[in-house]
Amino acid sequence: MKCFDPPSHRSDRSAAFLLVTVAVIVSLCVCTLETYAQSDSDLDVKIGQMLMVGFRGTSAREQSSIAKDIHDLHLGGVILFDFDVEKKEYGRNIVSPMQLLDLTAQLQQLSPSPLLIAVDQEGGMVTRLKSSEGFPQNVSHAYLGRIDIADTTRYYSDLLARSLAIVGINVNFAPVLDLDINPDNPVIGKLDRSFSADQDIVTRHAGLFIDAMHNWDVLSAVKHFPGHGSSVEDSHLGFVDVTDTWSEEELAPYRALIAQEKLDLVMTGHIFNRDLDPEWPATLSESIIDGTLREQLGFDGVVVSDDMMMRAITEHYGLETAIKQAVNAGVDILIFANNTYAYDPDIARVAFTTLKNLVMNGDIPRARIDESYDRIRALKKHLH
Repeated sequence: MKCFDPPSHRSDRSAAFLLVTVAVIVSLCVCTLETYAQSDSDLDVKIGQMLMVGFRGTSAREQSSIAKDIHDLHLGGVILFDFDVEKKEYGRNIVSPMQLLDLTAQLQQLSPSPLLIAVDQEGGMVTRLKSSEGFPQNVSHAYLGRIDIADTTRYYSDLLARSLAIVGINVNFAPVLDLDINPDNPVIGKLDRSFSADQDIVTRHAGLFIDAMHNWDVLSAVKHFPGHGSSVEDSHLGFVDVTDTWSEEELAPYRALIAQEKLDLVMTGHIFNRDLDPEWPATLSESIIDGTLREQLGFDGVVVSDDMMMRAITEHYGLETAIKQAVNAGVDILIFANNTYAYDPDIARVAFTTLKNLVMNGDIPRARIDESYDRIRALKKHLH
């Protein structure tokens, strides 16, 4: 005899099956939402790590704006200055060695992962830690290249690196690899920022400078790729075209130091060269960053932009376009120094939101964010 369930039993089973089915669907939806939320949270962290910002203040207490940005936006780094350009006064972030040590300690305590704390401490005229504020005396790249004595460069570079390490600075935007091709260059030659017009002298002394940084566990960011030494204008002030002055030899120090595996970070210059890219300046150029720097020269470390708030960028490109182009070109860390002209207290949040929206809209592939994040994590493993 063939048996059939009574109708009531069939209804109970159907109801049970329906409940189980609904439960499974709800569970799957919850898992999907949780996965998405986790993914979105991860994305926030990765985007934050790609940003380095400048701020005002000689301390970083929990109620300060920079403390909030580090916590809320997962910032990967900050850049410090002694002079506030808009206010035209000293004391922006750096007043004395003890004050600076307190500031960097506060900043690190605010961050769940090692924070990149950077300055431009080249020596000579580009010096944020000044002897007048109690820091050691230093000399320019031009002075070291001119006398061309290795022990002298070692001595001054060691002094400089030690002064950074003692106060908690772990990234130095130096040395300058630009060749002194144009002595009248207003932003390189005239400021004694280049070791020499001779590529071998630049390579040798830059290598000694970097060695000193590494001896004190300070990361070094060389600049300004692919070469700013031949320019006749300043990219802080506007568009700089080096097409007619730039030469292939300006890549030589990068090529040599990459081969020696000395480079931690490479900073791009906001310079235009139509022979390298007929449309975009270096910071926004995939052919220059992914092409020349990574493929041709073999650099696989972190690429950091020069200040994205300089007029060479802001006067010609909107923020969204600049961020989109830079990241897609291969820039890993975007600098918003916030000390070029007008101070913007919201720049960190605006940059973060803009970058995230570009990723969510598909204008920047998530794979690019992952690549940068992996490079930044690998870089930070060198910090102690």
